[in-house]
Amino acid sequence: MATYMIFVREGEIVDHEAMAAYQGGNREAPPPTSMKPLAVYGAMETFEGEAADGVVILEFPDTQSARDWYFSDSYQERAKLRQKAAPYRCFMVEGL
Repeated sequence: MATYMIFVREGEIVDHEAMAAYQGGNREAPPPTSMKPLAVYGAMETFEGEAADGVVILEFPDTQSARDWYFSDSYQERAKLRQKAAPYRCFMVEGL
């Protein structure tokens, strides 16, 4: 069953150097072939609740693939930079 990792940036970037390092690390580390980016900071329109500063939606073939990627040493090292750079929420949701 498809599983989605959703990242929501909830505020402005507070550390631009950390964000640049995070983005650079993501470009250098090839994504797993099982991951499909569906939305990466595209144009948004908010209909309910607080507006997000940015959203990323990644599709994986299953929950275990998503967990393996997120909890990998490689990604967790980069995630620390993202968390330093701006306030984020991240969650995983299974598809239909």
